[in-house]
Amino acid sequence: MFLVYNPEGSESPSRWKYDPRKIMSAEREWVERRTERNWSEFTKDVVQGSSLCRRALLYIFLKREHPTVKWDDVDFAWDELSLEYSKGELIEIRKAAADSASAEQRDAVLEKLDEEIAAAFDDPDDQGKVRLPVAD
Repeated sequence: MFLVYNPEGSESPSRWKYDPRKIMSAEREWVERRTERNWSEFTKDVVQGSSLCRRALLYIFLKREHPTVKWDDVDFAWDELSLEYSKGELIEIRKAAADSASAEQRDAVLEKLDEEIAAAFDDPDDQGKVRLPVAD
């Protein structure tokens, strides 16, 4: 999964690989204090669309690149920040959907996923080891 930040007026979006298992302990602890969620809850809330959690995640990635950035400096319009599954993740989701979607919904769901797969960013690090972005 990727966190994609495309602020208005930028030439191209910033894209960071988001794997909650690769976030450093100091960053995780800061996130838990700031969002008042444990790490597992935080990772679920990021995927479910919590604005606070997505802001905290953006802050972590911006702080890595710009160490002087402050929390109050991180502000974004909702359409400027998104999470995008990698091609490999979408393929795994499609496999699960093919097995679990009801017969009435299966064709529409698979067609939509095929469109997303065709447009998705191909992560060379996937190498068949795709895990969804939620910490267990």
